[in-house]
Amino acid sequence: MAITIFSHPDCELHNPDPEHPECPERIAAVLDQVIRSGLDYVVRQQQATPAPLESLYRAHSKAYVDELIAKTPAEGHIWLDPDTPMTAHSFQAAQAAAGAAINAVDLVMREDNAQAFCAVRPPGHHATYDQAMGFCLLNNIAVAATHALHTYDISRVAIIDFDVHHGNGTEDIFKNDDRVLFCSSFQSQFYPFTGEDTDSPHIVNLPLPAGCKSLPWREAVYYNWLPALEAHQPELILISAGFDGHAEEEMAQFFLVEDDYFWITEKLKGIADKYANGRIVSVLEGGYNLSALGRSAVAHLKGMM
Repeated sequence: MAITIFSHPDCELHNPDPEHPECPERIAAVLDQVIRSGLDYVVRQQQATPAPLESLYRAHSKAYVDELIAKTPAEGHIWLDPDTPMTAHSFQAAQAAAGAAINAVDLVMREDNAQAFCAVRPPGHHATYDQAMGFCLLNNIAVAATHALHTYDISRVAIIDFDVHHGNGTEDIFKNDDRVLFCSSFQSQFYPFTGEDTDSPHIVNLPLPAGCKSLPWREAVYYNWLPALEAHQPELILISAGFDGHAEEEMAQFFLVEDDYFWITEKLKGIADKYANGRIVSVLEGGYNLSALGRSAVAHLKGMM
């Protein structure tokens, strides 16, 4: 079965500031590299449908989602927090991104041994139950997980977040839901300055020091995430795929390379094959060096194969 890539033109409408690192060109960087690598011959591409509001209300408070809609400016932009701008089209873009995650879940749950990648923006893993932050308005991966648990006869989901920043929003949404195993690796003492003191049997955080290279990162993942995944036996694997831990990124101080993203994805594919009939949904999070982002996303896709 070919991997399906979901995206939507509306994801490029969120564009408040040409200097902002979370820019529309990020999607083109991924899709262009897919073509350059030759993977366009072995993947399917599909346009997403925007997420219905009732799906957003499962992951976020209704009051928060309705407030985002009400705050949407007619022109120009406002700031939801010091890092997170909102324009007239930002909610539209976020709704398309969350919709791609829902579409991807529906695909992998209905097809045999299926995987999907969502080339979308704005990212989502910093958005908490009731707060926008860190470039994120809606938590795409949380929308995917709550949709899967609500819609399908499954009771165990794993979310793997290898973005260089802690997935604080995802942890906030699922902190009291042990149906969801949440695993996040991130640079310690770094934005959003959370996750280092979490003590929960279904949350496996890996704060690692600035300067972290491939071997210590892989060792931490191998000895912490993989046993937790084996114990949880997830029926669906969701990935918050942030590539901003790459050595060429200037916004963080990890030194990962494309082969690390291939390695972790290949390990997750093995877990998915063992417990989840191969079902994987991956959603783009960070990654702001456009060249490194595109190459890393291709390595990630190859790992799914």
